[in-house]
Amino acid sequence: MAELVLWDVDHTLIDTRGVGRELSAAAFLQTTGQPMRQQARIDGITEPVIFRETAKLHGLSTDRADFERFARALTTAHLERAAELRERGHALPCAAAAVDALDSAGVRQTVVSGNIRRVAEIKLQVFGLDTPILWELGAYGEDHDVRADLVRLSLQRADTTADGAVLIGDTPADIEGAHANGVRVIAVATGRSDQTALRDAGAEVVLPDLRDVELLVKLVRNGA
Repeated sequence: MAELVLWDVDHTLIDTRGVGRELSAAAFLQTTGQPMRQQARIDGITEPVIFRETAKLHGLSTDRADFERFARALTTAHLERAAELRERGHALPCAAAAVDALDSAGVRQTVVSGNIRRVAEIKLQVFGLDTPILWELGAYGEDHDVRADLVRLSLQRADTTADGAVLIGDTPADIEGAHANGVRVIAVATGRSDQTALRDAGAEVVLPDLRDVELLVKLVRNGA
């Protein structure tokens, strides 16, 4: 029985509908002095890797200090444009109901995301999804480049074994990172990967979305 849910954020709980990319572009310009003409692949990738690979696409070499400046600029951009994020983005259907139902069932919840922690907090706060989240148990983009390392770190912070946790995410990278640590996955086809792709990636359970909240809680608590 899982006692801890590791949530992904983007396209699992929320969709920024393009605002996230605009904020990344603003932070990239502030950090590097160059407009962001294109962005590296983002699905399932951590923020420092996205920044580094995007910089390479612009002929730039960056280091950790550059990323930290970018992270600060990205956080500020999210704070300044939180109202716009709320207006243009949205929580995915039944995301709030799912988070609340798991909380009522006594399941601890945290976030394992490639997002910077402060940005993840802002995103969930904007859509009213943050209250049950135990942020100190999670792991975030500034912690490690590799998603599997984030899952491992979150298990350590939560003092939980792999069989006591389940990860809910929307990408093959989520599945790979969880399985590298022996963590079960409930995949939701609410992002760019369809149900077939998520099954092929090895998810124990694949759902079309979060709408069947009762089933989701059952799957978390009792397994597939």
